[in-house]
Amino acid sequence: MKIYSYPSRSAENRLKKIEARDPGFKKKEMALVTRIVENVRKNGDSAVIDYVNRFDAPKLTINNLKVTGDEFSRATSKLDRSFRRALNRAARQISAFHENQRQRSWIDTKRTGTLLGQMVHPVDAAGVYVPGGTGGKTPLVSSVLMGAIPAKIAGVKKIMIATPPQPDGSVHPYLLAAASKVGVDTVYKMGSAWAIAALAYGTATVPKVNVIVGPGNIYVTLAKKIVAGSVGIDMIAGPSEILVIADNGATPAFVAADLLSQAEHDSLSSAILLTDSNELAKKVSQEVIKQCRRLTRRKIAEESIAQFGAYIVVPDLNTAVTLSNRIAPEHLELQVRQPFEYLNQLKHAGAIFIGDYTPEPVGDYIAGPN
Repeated sequence: MKIYSYPSRSAENRLKKIEARDPGFKKKEMALVTRIVENVRKNGDSAVIDYVNRFDAPKLTINNLKVTGDEFSRATSKLDRSFRRALNRAARQISAFHENQRQRSWIDTKRTGTLLGQMVHPVDAAGVYVPGGTGGKTPLVSSVLMGAIPAKIAGVKKIMIATPPQPDGSVHPYLLAAASKVGVDTVYKMGSAWAIAALAYGTATVPKVNVIVGPGNIYVTLAKKIVAGSVGIDMIAGPSEILVIADNGATPAFVAADLLSQAEHDSLSSAILLTDSNELAKKVSQEVIKQCRRLTRRKIAEESIAQFGAYIVVPDLNTAVTLSNRIAPEHLELQVRQPFEYLNQLKHAGAIFIGDYTPEPVGDYIAGPN
């Protein structure tokens, strides 16, 4: 991938292309998801199990849609010690972080004869969507923790998880163990748009929820967009992105690995390096090529970087901060000698990761924020 110098026409054109990324919502996909959602809304269980049989588990029946207590018990017995340790640590740290985010009711009586205030109550039921993760081979345990723990802390008593079953009709034991760990006792074996519709409208088997959270592919995202209003949702998420601001003291291998951590998600993902060092940009470019060869999702990462990646050399780090605020990345890394000099200037970012030893995946899995 080309290294751009900023300011220049070529760098500006590259930035505009990245900013104009199409989130991938095509009319035919919206029409398809709308039909699925309407089918589930009208036909309930029969529509849900039909989609589950066609796309995930051919022999699953509606009577087996809900994970049983025996399945939870068997899953817990399959855990190895290292996973159990990691699960406990992640749950502990995520819980601690979200305790600080708890909202509280309050009343203001400063004006005579007037009571003004805010009452905060948890919703009755929340649905957490957990993606299948390559047919169940890469269980997204973090999605269980990130969705269910905040709901539990908020006081939601009924937390349901929907996740696509494996072809044999089972759910990966790690997902069930994580659900059990955080106090979720209801898991439904259903995925994609039909799962979102079932949670939003309810069926004879699946109770209706008040809010749906959790990541997913374009069909999940479009389904959430359609049911929003009938039920609360977290957000309409677009393709992932990462932006790294680095000086000449950064480690090229670290920067490259962090850029690839998001580039491998999706061909629409964006990975950008802003640096005041031309030498670092060259070394990172070489590292990305080298590391990309070892990725199992190499093709996706290469497409992402070719389409929406950029190495941009800026005159100084203040310019990098200005560009970062313009791009407003989902994930922003500061791999510079004095990160706190720039932290307060960074106004537009989803999450900020400070220092060489704070890679973006730490935030995705174990640091605490969701």
